[in-house]
Amino acid sequence: QVQLVESGGGLVQAGGSLRLACAASGNIFSVSAVAWFRQAPGKQRELVAHIADNGITNYADSVKGRFTISRDNAKKTVYLQLNSLKPEDTAVYYCNADLVALGRPRNNYWGQGTQVTVSS
Repeated sequence: QVQLVESGGGLVQAGGSLRLACAASGNIFSVSAVAWFRQAPGKQRELVAHIADNGITNYADSVKGRFTISRDNAKKTVYLQLNSLKPEDTAVYYCNADLVALGRPRNNYWGQGTQVTVSS
């Protein structure tokens, strides 16, 4: 089964750090650009960070200087390092990517989400 699986969420105090991982599985041939989104209760899903095939990164203004997105193509995994966390970073974090699996056309996938809770 072709899928994206997030991990690494949890409960942390303000100022703390977490590292999220998004792993593509299911006979994956290639992983294109990958983005992390987040959705807080009662709010719209918002783009947090994006990494292109060539490694170029972009971030939402609210997380610049605190979050870092990176990718390990050999492991087909993208990471999101969250530092200096604030209570307003509390949300479910989702990754999104176009995947090409062997014998299948390119398709867009979402992970199931991982909860990040930052206490004050």
